[in-house]
Amino acid sequence: MTQDLEMKDRSTPSNSVSLPAPSTLQHLREIASLIETGSYTKEVRRIARAVRLTIALRRKLTASIISSFIDHVLSTGSEAHAKLSAHLPKEDDHEMEVDAATSAIQTPAKHLLPELEIYCYLLVLLFLIDKKKYNEAKACSSASIVWLKNTNRRTVDVIASRLYFYYSYSYELTGDLAEIRGNLLALHRIATLRHDELGQETLLNLLLRNYLHYNLYDQAEKLRSKAPRFEAHSNQQFCRYLFYLGKIRTIQLEYTDAKESLLQAARKAPVAARGFRIQCNKWAVIVRLLLGEIPERTVFMQKGMEKALRPYFELTNAVRIGDLELFRNIADKFATTFTADRTHNLIVRLRHNVIRTGLRNISISYSRISLADVAKKLRLNSPNPIADAESIVAKAIRDGAIDATLDHANGWMVSKETGDIYSTNEPQLAFNSRIAFCLNMHNEAVRALRFPPNTHKEKESAEKRRERQQQEQELAKHIAEEDDDDF
Repeated sequence: MTQDLEMKDRSTPSNSVSLPAPSTLQHLREIASLIETGSYTKEVRRIARAVRLTIALRRKLTASIISSFIDHVLSTGSEAHAKLSAHLPKEDDHEMEVDAATSAIQTPAKHLLPELEIYCYLLVLLFLIDKKKYNEAKACSSASIVWLKNTNRRTVDVIASRLYFYYSYSYELTGDLAEIRGNLLALHRIATLRHDELGQETLLNLLLRNYLHYNLYDQAEKLRSKAPRFEAHSNQQFCRYLFYLGKIRTIQLEYTDAKESLLQAARKAPVAARGFRIQCNKWAVIVRLLLGEIPERTVFMQKGMEKALRPYFELTNAVRIGDLELFRNIADKFATTFTADRTHNLIVRLRHNVIRTGLRNISISYSRISLADVAKKLRLNSPNPIADAESIVAKAIRDGAIDATLDHANGWMVSKETGDIYSTNEPQLAFNSRIAFCLNMHNEAVRALRFPPNTHKEKESAEKRRERQQQEQELAKHIAEEDDDDF
């Protein structure tokens, strides 16, 4: 009897038939059908959705899966099939992921759509970059760019923008980014003539990145100022543009505009783009320090950013205190980090801000102090510290950083009494900047709203209007009855 029960227990799992999970190859075929539908119906959103689904499958791609998909989509004797197959490494047969249901059909219909052909280039390029085969990725991306130059279809634009990015990325990984600058300019010109706004957006960012990689800030600003601007189509590309704009403005000493661009880029960036947000915050912290502002502690305590922003937190602390010696020690301690972030030259500019902050603290603490004591408190290491202190104090008084007078005969700095700040225009200016920030955010949120296509063209019939009004009246009556019941 017990043996029968054991046999029944063992047999129960086999009776429950579970459907197998769809394979990666099946997912790719579904994406191909989605691209095919989008191509025939001229719906770009379907192709954009297919690209997003592909990025989700990126880690599951293998050479055998991509090879099977290429055999399914492209004709075996075609030129594209031969080129793409040459870039894929050969694997054993047992590694191929082919479903039993799909393997029974060995003669699928071959598609000749340009969208599917260029999509295969994107798949192979993603696989080669993930496998760190950068030279093969360069060859594959260059072949795809040659193909794109001869194709003018708006349904290809979404996939083409991704290929532009990985084309530049593969050359950047091998250190040959300068080689493709002329080609990127030609592609930007072609995209402008074809009214490919997404391609223009992507290529402009790639060109700015190319110039900034070699510290060519003047050329980047000339290109940015002359390139046509329009409403952003991709939030990611708009964030990149704001980041590059903030870096250019910082180098050009336009700190207010740089701060606005960098903070907006950090705010608009997706939560998953942690590395990008860290870079935005690093530059924003430096810019705010150069403006004389002290960033809040919460900026450095964001989740996942504490370790990366630690050098900038200590630097901010040194600037806030106004300790020049501590500032020098921190700059030397994290010199490699600042050089890797390309912010070392900006930190050199901060020395003057540190001295000014220390001088402001001294002027608040002392009504009268000798220039020798000022030089001692500021820790000025120079052959003639008293003369340097006098020139620093004179410049701070001229710029309005401190409210004091300089007694050259006696060698004193005499501070004036601090008045009531609320009798000045500073509170009004502070509130005005906050209100402008909130209004700007509201306007951007309204512009970012999306509506179903052609809703403004569809007219509501009389019958539908009567039904809608009747439903609204019933709903209002129901709400009123519920309110009466509550009382």
